[in-house]
Amino acid sequence: MNVLVVGRGGREHSLVQKFVESDQVDRIFAAPGNAGMSQMAECIDTSEQDFDGLVAFARENNVELTVVGPENPLLDGLVDAFQEADLPVFGPTKAAALIEGSKHFAKQLMQEYEIPTAGYEAFSDVEAAQAYIKEKGAPIVVKADGLAAGKGVVVAETVDEALSAAEDMLRNGQFGDASREIVVEEFLAGDEFSLMAFVNGTNVYPMIPAKDHKRAYDGDQGPNTGGMGAFAPVQELNNWSYAFAVEEILKPVAAAMVKEGRPFTGILYAGLIETSVGPKVIEFNARFGDPETQVVLPLLENDLLQVMIDVLDGKNPDLTWSEGVCAGVVVASEGYPGAYEKRRPLPEVEVAEGGFVVHAGTAWEDGKYVSSGGRVLLIGNKGEDLAQALDRTYQSLRPFENQSDFFYRRDIGRSSVSSAAPHADVE
Repeated sequence: MNVLVVGRGGREHSLVQKFVESDQVDRIFAAPGNAGMSQMAECIDTSEQDFDGLVAFARENNVELTVVGPENPLLDGLVDAFQEADLPVFGPTKAAALIEGSKHFAKQLMQEYEIPTAGYEAFSDVEAAQAYIKEKGAPIVVKADGLAAGKGVVVAETVDEALSAAEDMLRNGQFGDASREIVVEEFLAGDEFSLMAFVNGTNVYPMIPAKDHKRAYDGDQGPNTGGMGAFAPVQELNNWSYAFAVEEILKPVAAAMVKEGRPFTGILYAGLIETSVGPKVIEFNARFGDPETQVVLPLLENDLLQVMIDVLDGKNPDLTWSEGVCAGVVVASEGYPGAYEKRRPLPEVEVAEGGFVVHAGTAWEDGKYVSSGGRVLLIGNKGEDLAQALDRTYQSLRPFENQSDFFYRRDIGRSSVSSAAPHADVE
């Protein structure tokens, strides 16, 4: 079979790496792909937003399954375009992707169907939002309603910080159309984790849980990013909480989307927090998480193509997972998530057995890889436990230790390792 992966980031490179393992896959195309993907897939010069071009390419090249990675083409209706052309595609429709595209919609859905989440109010008027913030006090969470590349959330520790966030989003248009409306939520204390599932209507097939690290710097300091590292599974998550997340969150929200006339097919991602009364929802995404995908898929023993075919056909894919833990650390351009320079040469990286490199923002120039984005690549590895996986990963990161053009967090997974530290670099 010929497979087309739409996207250019680390999540899509990880999908390509998994499809390479399938005996059923003949050719893999990536649109537009990146420098790392070009080693495994045929990258085509077609944007994720060129719907006509993607449909035409899929038809002309006998593509038997298209997998849409990023959120923007999903929300703009790429899956709908493929369905209208009667071409096989894996992902939610525009109507279903709204669960990620509007935090207000997602909160309303959860409230109506009694899915556990933080209390909230939505605002388009800055004065009303600020009055609510003053009434509730801090800590409090301010979120842009729409897509903001993972950066539209402010966890405000003071009222003044929350007031400024509301001002920036609503009055100053910090995130453009995405912050024409904001959601102000109660702050929830607890450990966060991510739980993704293959979904088709009311059929929900959960994956193993993962833990992302959103803040830019060690100690969970600095601004939010798209993700600086992750590991899976989350071994400190107890069986009751996992079962609760599946039975009381994922399955009910999938059923709710069907009832709302927005049946969901694809990857449903729940960003969750383990509170004193059990898991609650922080957010939903309508696609694979990034960087969670990079540490979850290496542990999947099934043929990913067959899994997706089974899900589309309404069959149970019988997901199986390998033992052990997978961890990954993101290397980012200095200055990210703010301004940064591109075209910085990357040092050569060697990975131990079981290790891997996932490209996100890279290009190939003059015989070497150079940076082309904020999150440049992820280096990961598997181990018998988290400490071993992290030790192997940080060993491979040594070429970046003294690189002024790049940085990475040295404490990914540290709080979850029972021993003092998995590696000297993590101190």
